[in-house]
Amino acid sequence: MLSGGSERMIRALYDWTLSLAAHPRALWALAFVAFIEASVFPIPPDVLMVAMIIATPHRAFLIAGVAVLASVLGGLAGYAIGAFAFESIGRPVLETLGKADAVAAFNTRFHDFGFWSVLVAGVTPFPFKVITIMSGWTGLPLTTFVVTAIIARALRFFFVAALLWRYGAPIRDFIERWLGLLSVLFVVLLLLGFYAVRYL
Repeated sequence: MLSGGSERMIRALYDWTLSLAAHPRALWALAFVAFIEASVFPIPPDVLMVAMIIATPHRAFLIAGVAVLASVLGGLAGYAIGAFAFESIGRPVLETLGKADAVAAFNTRFHDFGFWSVLVAGVTPFPFKVITIMSGWTGLPLTTFVVTAIIARALRFFFVAALLWRYGAPIRDFIERWLGLLSVLFVVLLLLGFYAVRYL
């Protein structure tokens, strides 16, 4: 649960992030936001992406590609924080997000679900930075982390870009309201599909 001060800070960061869409170097701003969001920043790059694509729909997939690349690189920074600076940086970040209490339990289960943990966090609204930091802290194989992060971030950002490219501004409210639910449903269906292929 966030305090009133934390909520105001998040709102200010949200407004600042959204304002970057009109910046002459908006692509660089997006890369910066996507990079730091994967390790420490609380506002997802989707906020900036949506505004940028609505303004320049012909660049939708370029914008999504920049977001994917920067987010995966930022994920590597989060991985490094977890591996080499968990107590000094990683734990305070998790505490800010209200996830610190789950660290011990998470550690015992992570290696059983490492691939799926990264995929779910990368596609759904679950904070991606939590998984990037925990991946480094628990020693998830780096190749597994990178490949899964690329798949997850590409699924999320290119899906948003495709909707906006096809339908434009009218789809914005739908994305903001239902993207999280659609992402969760997609992951559930994906898990059911793998289960069916393996056991049925």
